[in-house]
Amino acid sequence: MASTPYAVIEAGGRQVRVSPGDVLAVDRLAAEPGSAVTFDRVLLVGGGELKIGAPVVEGARVQATVLREERGRKVIVFRKRRRTTFRRTRGHRQEHTIVRIEAIEA
Repeated sequence: MASTPYAVIEAGGRQVRVSPGDVLAVDRLAAEPGSAVTFDRVLLVGGGELKIGAPVVEGARVQATVLREERGRKVIVFRKRRRTTFRRTRGHRQEHTIVRIEAIEA
């Protein structure tokens, strides 16, 4: 019995475990919605024969389709210094690209 294929990729400085059909948010990519993107930094491929990269698996890639771009929730950044009149509040919203994993090529 073969288990479902999966891979661990590096996207935006983070390591993410993905399988075909997964939808995930990665840091903003320079790609239009509906276009195909390829993740070349594949660290591990499993689901049948386990392949572990050192640091990446040679010849492995993950194909994905860009669904949309969106912004994350607002994070408040507050800075204050003791015994002075320094207080500063800033907000930040990280931009994400939502992708759907189509195929894992090992």
